[in-house]
Amino acid sequence: MHAFRAYLIMRRRLIGRQLWEVGWVRLALLVPVLLIVVGRALVLAAGSPRGQWAVPVVVFLLLASAHRQRGDLRFLAISAPSFRRWLALEYALWALPVAMVLMLLDDWAAAALTLLLAPAVAAVPPAREAQSTRHKPRSLFRSEAFEWVSGMRRGGWAWPVLLAGALWQHGSPLAPVLALGGWLLVLMACYGVPEPHTMLVLAARTLGQFLRRRLLLGLSYAALTATPFLWLLAGTTAGLGGAMAVAMAWLGLVALLILTKYAFYPNALHIRFSQALLVGVAVALPANPVYPPLLLAIVGGLIWQSQRRLRRELGQPHTPLIPD
Repeated sequence: MHAFRAYLIMRRRLIGRQLWEVGWVRLALLVPVLLIVVGRALVLAAGSPRGQWAVPVVVFLLLASAHRQRGDLRFLAISAPSFRRWLALEYALWALPVAMVLMLLDDWAAAALTLLLAPAVAAVPPAREAQSTRHKPRSLFRSEAFEWVSGMRRGGWAWPVLLAGALWQHGSPLAPVLALGGWLLVLMACYGVPEPHTMLVLAARTLGQFLRRRLLLGLSYAALTATPFLWLLAGTTAGLGGAMAVAMAWLGLVALLILTKYAFYPNALHIRFSQALLVGVAVALPANPVYPPLLLAIVGGLIWQSQRRLRRELGQPHTPLIPD
C-alpha cells in the first residue's frame, strides 16, 4: 500500500504539472463545460433502460484509449512487477465519480458494472510501438493523410464497434448521433498529435495551400466514414433533413479540430485541451442565444491563429486560407 501511495503522489504531481502548463484560463473555461456535457450525457443515458448500459462501456473505452497511449508503462513494468494492480486501482478511482452519479440516479447495476470494468483496463495491452515501414500493413488512406494512417492503426477498431451499436438501435435517431459523437472523439485523438516540424516544412509549399489541403483530406475521409451513420439517421424520424443538418454540424466540428491543431502547433497538450473545449462548447451550448456569435468568433479566431502560427513555424509571408 505504501508503494501504491507513492505511485499516486507521482501521478498527482505529473497531472498537476500538465494542468499548470495548460493554464488557469483554459481550465476555467474547460472544466465547467465538460461538467455540463458529461452531466447531461449521464442524465440522458440513465433515463433510458438501454442507454444506462452504454455508460460502463464508454467509460471502459475512454480509459482503455488513454491507457494504451501512456508512455510510462514500460518504466512501471521494469520498476514494479505489481504495477497492474496499481493501474487497476487508479482506473477504479477515475470511474468512481461516474458510478456515484449513476447510483444517485438509481442505476445501481450500471454503476456496479462501471466499477467492475474500469479496473479491467489495466490488462489491456499498450499500443504497439512504431514498426519499420516494411512490416506495417498497407493503409487504405493516402500517406499524405498521415493523421488517418496512424490514427486508424490505433483506434480504427472503434468504427465497426460504433457502427454495430448504431445498427443495433437503428430505430432510434439517438443511436447514430451518439455513434457519430464517439467517432468524433476518435478523430480528435488523431488530430491531437502534431506532426514533426520537418514533415510540416516538407508538406507546406504555401501556407494557404497547406491548410486547404489538410482540410480537404480530413473532411473527405471524415465524410466517407460518417456516411453509414448518416444513412441510418436518415432512416429514422429525423429524416433526410435532420441527417443533412447533423452532417453539416459534424463536419464543421471536424474542420475546427483540424484548425485547432495548427492554431496551437506544436504543443500537443494545448491542442488536446483546446479541442476538448471546442467540442464541449459545441455540445453544451447549441440552444443558447450566445452560441451563433460565439461560434463565429471561434471560427474566425482559429483561422487567424492557425495561419499566424504556421507563418511563424514556416517563415512564410501571409497567404489567405480562402483566396481573394
